[in-house]
Amino acid sequence: MPMTRLDSILKTAKHFIPAPLFQWLAPPYHRFLAWLAAVWYRQPSRELIVIGITGTKGKSTTLYLAGRILEVAGHKVGWSSSLSLKIGAREWLNPYHMTMPGRFKLQRLLREMVDAGCAYALIEVTSEAIRQFRHRHIWFDAAVFTNLAPEHLEAHGSYEAYRQAKMELFRAVAHRPDKVLAQGVREPTWLVVNFDDPEAPAFLNYNVDIKSAFRIMDAKFRPPDAPNILPLKVCFLDAIDVTVGPQGSAFRIMENDVEVRTPLVGVFNVANIMAAIGTVLGQPGVSWEIIKNVVAETKVIPGRMEEVAAGQLFRVIVDLAHTPGSFRAVFEAVRATVRAGERIIAVFGSAGGGRDKWKRPELGKIAAQYVDEIILTNEDPYDEDPQQILAAIAEGALAVKPDANPEVIEDRREAIRAAFKRARAYDTVLLLGKGTEQTMVLRGGSIPWDDRTVSREELEKLGYRAP
Repeated sequence: MPMTRLDSILKTAKHFIPAPLFQWLAPPYHRFLAWLAAVWYRQPSRELIVIGITGTKGKSTTLYLAGRILEVAGHKVGWSSSLSLKIGAREWLNPYHMTMPGRFKLQRLLREMVDAGCAYALIEVTSEAIRQFRHRHIWFDAAVFTNLAPEHLEAHGSYEAYRQAKMELFRAVAHRPDKVLAQGVREPTWLVVNFDDPEAPAFLNYNVDIKSAFRIMDAKFRPPDAPNILPLKVCFLDAIDVTVGPQGSAFRIMENDVEVRTPLVGVFNVANIMAAIGTVLGQPGVSWEIIKNVVAETKVIPGRMEEVAAGQLFRVIVDLAHTPGSFRAVFEAVRATVRAGERIIAVFGSAGGGRDKWKRPELGKIAAQYVDEIILTNEDPYDEDPQQILAAIAEGALAVKPDANPEVIEDRREAIRAAFKRARAYDTVLLLGKGTEQTMVLRGGSIPWDDRTVSREELEKLGYRAP
């Protein structure tokens, strides 16, 4: 019997176990499946250099850039991210409604990477996956920390539990058994940490071979709560002379006096690029020239501030943003590109299924501060009443801006169509929450969905066609 089928059978069977009993059985159940998947696929992580990337936001962009740099440096790379799955030259959109696939899918993917001759595996590691022990029996060589903000609090029970889940990846790296891949040399373990995040010292407090951290040193971009006491035995990468504009960003690496330019907008992308640089710097074949070229040539990260152009006179931008922190970052980046008289129309919702109910009014509050029109719509309501989800968001918007007048259009396609119809020349329509996700989960199950595809279809109905 294929292991993926066994996994499906076990998942189905657990629905017949009373919830209190399964809650007690869950840890050994998840641990057993993690062990079984690794054994069945012959422990593939022992034959790869495995890099885990975690944090509340920025994981996908960091992984994408780091993977592309390694490829240009001559390495065969595989990865698992919320954007896509990749094995060498073969890459496809992530078909699962989760960032980090289940244990059997992930171990099979790693085995296929080994069989295809990949040297590196990059994995987005989520707190929910760690809570279910999906990271167990993967020999991680490196851990990358992008940032931390409250998320998945209902699932974890508290912010501290969420934080501890993220730190579990770093513990896994610190306790990785010795791994020998080539020339009989032990592979080192290393950490990369965003030192602009107040949690950075805790994530650096692990015993590994190499520790590095990155910072944006310009005072106007440096958070007031960033750590100011430097830990010992940590290599730093500092970004200085940072400029951020509508056509992209530029900065200089102080330690190496290297200028980096990118068409990606927003200071948050400067941080993502720094994380990617820290991840690959020192790997065989990786030079500053390769890093600079890859960053300069990466014009878009799929589903991350991705523009959909079909000849229309207004901008359409698709982004995965679904947390208060990512909302603020996207709105600030877009607002900086908007001139007087040009409007921002935001189309978004929030996930159901009991996920992070606390953040719904917060999303509304942040949107009301930055955008001119708000259209609330389905994201992934699951089995919740969509109207209740959208009402909570609207409540937050009205608390900040009583005349915000958020419009509720439950059907996401209709909401996108309405935004396009009311957009004037040079306005910006932001479609948030879905990015490259390939499904939308409703009460009756999931349906195929891609904000970018739907946008093109609706623009074509309005008479626009991509060149």
